[in-house]
Amino acid sequence: MATPIPPQWVLDMNSPPVRGKSSSLPDPPGYTSTSITGKVHRSSACYHGHELTYSQSSKSSTKVALRTPPSEAETNQLLLKKAWEVAIAPLKQLPMTGIMMYMSGNSLQMFSIMMVGMAFKNPFMGLLATNQVFERFENENTKSGLFLAKAAYVMCQLLALALGVWKVNGMGLLP
Repeated sequence: MATPIPPQWVLDMNSPPVRGKSSSLPDPPGYTSTSITGKVHRSSACYHGHELTYSQSSKSSTKVALRTPPSEAETNQLLLKKAWEVAIAPLKQLPMTGIMMYMSGNSLQMFSIMMVGMAFKNPFMGLLATNQVFERFENENTKSGLFLAKAAYVMCQLLALALGVWKVNGMGLLP
């Protein structure tokens, strides 16, 4: 008993994509283009249970764009840029925390007490972990730039603590 020939869509899904050179768009940076020419011959396709095997006459030409490793100056600049992103991350959370604190009200309820607890715990834990946060960015050349990023990080954490003090004052818990 002969096995039935699978439909064309099965053959198309199991064959590699064919990309013509008629496209006027260039390849994106870092992408290696592989063009495959040739057709899957329907008569040569065999379907064995779940596995589809076929013979394909193809020519592969691969254009390999070798990426040059970044210089030490570029690496240091990227490390400092990422360190500054980490340093100002707590500042980006302040508006949402402030809105949530405002919306929770000034009465002593479970939700507002939990919000105040989190408002003090998170910045305090962030202040304690300042060196661990920035140690992945540290090397001999980035120490001076990291000092400023660490100072900005500490200031952002202190602003978050001030937001917690504002909420406690609003709840009437400060003398």
